[in-house]
Amino acid sequence: MLTEERVLEILKEAGVLLEGHFLLTSGRHSNRYLQCAKIFRNTNYSEELCAALAEQFQDKQVELVIGPALGAIQMAYEVSRSLKCENFFAEREDGKMTLRRGFSIKPGQRILVVEDVVTTGGSVREVLELVKEAGGEIVGVGSIVDRTGGEIDFGVPYRSVISMKVTSWEANDCPLCKEGKEVVKPGSRKIK
Repeated sequence: MLTEERVLEILKEAGVLLEGHFLLTSGRHSNRYLQCAKIFRNTNYSEELCAALAEQFQDKQVELVIGPALGAIQMAYEVSRSLKCENFFAEREDGKMTLRRGFSIKPGQRILVVEDVVTTGGSVREVLELVKEAGGEIVGVGSIVDRTGGEIDFGVPYRSVISMKVTSWEANDCPLCKEGKEVVKPGSRKIK
């Protein structure tokens, strides 16, 4: 198991943790942003972090690892490599999470859902619903970073490599907006 110190060292070395004024996918604002996509620029970082996550699900007989596109495509691959199972991703079509490209879930298939960073859990919940509708058996949810500080509940076992409480605010309550600081949208998804 990786130590919290080593995980933080990787996040700093990779330039993942950003400071400033950020508009999150959820529409909330924060003074910190985790750009986990940067982890996957360096295979040493991604292999180490994803192996640590996979280790936490080693006894769950995972048959498939799935994550939402775009952020969890590489992650699903790397976690599945450690678990020695299949992987693929879900993607949005007309605003709804779906399986495309010939991907399909077999009824009863044991599935681990992964995401790089969990803030509100919106994308994860969409993938969970997709897996349930297809008849898959969800063995758990895993992420590299849990931004909720352990407060989120998906109704299945949830594990992360590191958990940290990162403050966020509704836009109308944001102290950084009140100070007139420019807001940046660093993520890949459009705000609803």
